[in-house]
Amino acid sequence: MHIHDLIGIGFGPSNIALAIALEEGQDAGPHGRPHDRPLDALFVERQPGFVWHKHMLLDHAHMQISFLKDLATLRNPSSRFTFLNYLHEKDRLQDFINLKTFFPSRHEFNDYLAWAAAKFEDRCAYGEDVFEVLPEPRAGEVKLLRVRSRDAAGNVRERLTRHLVVGVGGMPRIPAEFKGLKDDPRVFHSSNYLQAIAGHGAARRIAVVGAGQSAAEIFMDLHGRPQRPQVDLVMRARSIKPSDDSPFVNEIFNADFTDFVFSRSGSEREELLNEYWHTNYAAPDLALIQQIFDVFYRQRVSGEQRHRFLRRHEVAGVQARDEGLRLTLRDLNHARTTTQDYDAIVLATGYERDRHRTLLASLAPYLGNFEVDRHYRLRANPSFHPSIFLQGACELTHGLSDTLLSVTAIRSGEIRGALHGAVGIDHATARQDSSRQAA
Repeated sequence: MHIHDLIGIGFGPSNIALAIALEEGQDAGPHGRPHDRPLDALFVERQPGFVWHKHMLLDHAHMQISFLKDLATLRNPSSRFTFLNYLHEKDRLQDFINLKTFFPSRHEFNDYLAWAAAKFEDRCAYGEDVFEVLPEPRAGEVKLLRVRSRDAAGNVRERLTRHLVVGVGGMPRIPAEFKGLKDDPRVFHSSNYLQAIAGHGAARRIAVVGAGQSAAEIFMDLHGRPQRPQVDLVMRARSIKPSDDSPFVNEIFNADFTDFVFSRSGSEREELLNEYWHTNYAAPDLALIQQIFDVFYRQRVSGEQRHRFLRRHEVAGVQARDEGLRLTLRDLNHARTTTQDYDAIVLATGYERDRHRTLLASLAPYLGNFEVDRHYRLRANPSFHPSIFLQGACELTHGLSDTLLSVTAIRSGEIRGALHGAVGIDHATARQDSSRQAA
């Protein structure tokens, strides 16, 4: 069976950026020395083709970070994979300049990512869901991994690799009160919003649970729909707080801040995450907050009470009934509980970043507590030789930028450097083994 140098699980922005970094690093190593040969890298993606947050590509939604934090610019400004070169190839560079913005629409940035992904179609197996990674032990040591995936028809494919990178993104976070309704189409996560809401065109009353950018965008999208549904925006917070994108605060998303975070003790890291939590979580754009405030203000002027802002409310229970969904809400301001009926409930409740533990469960005896080093590589015992890198699952050790595009380009270069070092050791070991066999 063919052995790959690297298999990447997932082909979203993080692993596309890695594919770019690997291609641009084939000519020379980090010190200008040519590599023996290009790395044999393959990526496996469960979607049938590339798309980025497909069901949150809302009209009028824009990026929250600068286009300069694309797949390559911060690592290699002269790369042909920059957002600016994408605009040049699409003959839109001058028009984009005339927009006078650092923040392209989400639709355009998705098109940029798809444009970059298309350059690597020969290196990505689409429509396969990786469900297991197994060790290949020989003489008490593990030098290879067996990656098992399943296509839409249920066929299982197995591949061998020397190294692995896991970039599967986040999985929807479902509050405990809703876990028993995972098969009820009337309750759905924001990650599936556009597809799910299309089946609820007749819904008259909808609850949106959450306080972040997704909750705010969905509220405004529902407000603008011709069916004019009544929407309750439900959150535990006292108010919707804007993201802090002031210059000094934004320094926490700089690449060198990753070194600072990683060098801190566990308690210091936790303190940093708590201090800057609102730069990334439960923090919509200020302009979007102003739009929502305007909606409620206009309601006060007209006397129409179409929408409600249920701040300082938390979900205490949910009951599925034939005629709708009944939410039990606890009013934290007045210490009382009420019930409300809805036709649909949207959970804008964020994401979990621990799917790698399930994928790598068979390797747990070698990986201990799934701790990572500075280069995003899982620490393993001495008998385990493959390097396994995590993309977007290292926030606790590398900082709030880890799940964002902010450090994607830089991180891909760091992983490339660590990977080339590991592959160099593989090649040297293989030559030694060949020499012994010849002798």
